[in-house]
Amino acid sequence: MVKDEATDAFVPFDFDLIEKNIPELARLNFDLSVHSFTPIIDSSDMTPAIWLDMAKLIKRHYDDYDGFVILHGSDTMAFSASALSFMLEGLQKPVILSGSQLPIGEVRTDARENLITALDLASAKKNGKSLIHEVCIYFDNKLFRGNRSFKYNSAKFEAFRSPNYPVLVEAGVHLKYNEAALLDNSGQDFILHTELDNSVSVLKLYPGISAQAVRAILESDTRSVIMETFGAGNTTTAPWFLDMLRDAIRQGKNVLNISQCKVGSVELGRYETSKYLKEMGVLNGYDMTFEAAVTKLIYLQGQFKSQSEVAYWMEKSIRGELTATP
Repeated sequence: MVKDEATDAFVPFDFDLIEKNIPELARLNFDLSVHSFTPIIDSSDMTPAIWLDMAKLIKRHYDDYDGFVILHGSDTMAFSASALSFMLEGLQKPVILSGSQLPIGEVRTDARENLITALDLASAKKNGKSLIHEVCIYFDNKLFRGNRSFKYNSAKFEAFRSPNYPVLVEAGVHLKYNEAALLDNSGQDFILHTELDNSVSVLKLYPGISAQAVRAILESDTRSVIMETFGAGNTTTAPWFLDMLRDAIRQGKNVLNISQCKVGSVELGRYETSKYLKEMGVLNGYDMTFEAAVTKLIYLQGQFKSQSEVAYWMEKSIRGELTATP
């Protein structure tokens, strides 16, 4: 972003201004190629169609480069990173999303370090092969798995966290790699998946939620419902609520249970309040982030017409996005 002098608001800009504001790029020993999307957008306007454009661009140039860095607004960065992780199967090169909290023209901007280190990580190799085989987010000296991350702070440089999965790289004087946490897709075929289906709705529970509000979500014309529950996956046990869930599942909807808590995992059946959910066929989202749950459903629904196949794969880790517990 840069500040528009006429309106005093922050607006998107093209890469020429990045090169002007980060002259250090000229000193990097990289052969950089730049692609700017038209029109340039605020990340709040992100759509699945733009994810598709980004994924196709990577596929088209996959053999031409050692890695890819996507400059992206922080607000929906975790959604885009998660979506790309599912669309780009078998990656054996890094795709790193980064950006900044302060606009690039500001004196104290974090854009310089974020971009330069993201480029460094995108070029990293070991024994002639890329060290990173996945879609990641680099922000404030840390590299995260993209589909394990979420934006938690709009006021600090430390904008992202990944509490249910370790940091992949910490950047200090040296880059400290957690190689045991990195995905290894060696030997896999790289496949681009282009079919997406965003027929997903969200039911966020709160004490006192009305039957009318629940009905509006469960009876909406979507294939799946993400249900954000309390604690380890608990809900009210009011008969009207459980009956509505059963009806939605009988009618063919997938209902996915993820926790409103940012740390920990859904454990269906651990408490009596979630025992009923497990019995009726509510799906376990384990420790998936909301961003991963949404984009994984959009991806799987594009791949499978069968609701049962979508349900099966939602409870399996396919890109390292969840940790299933017994």
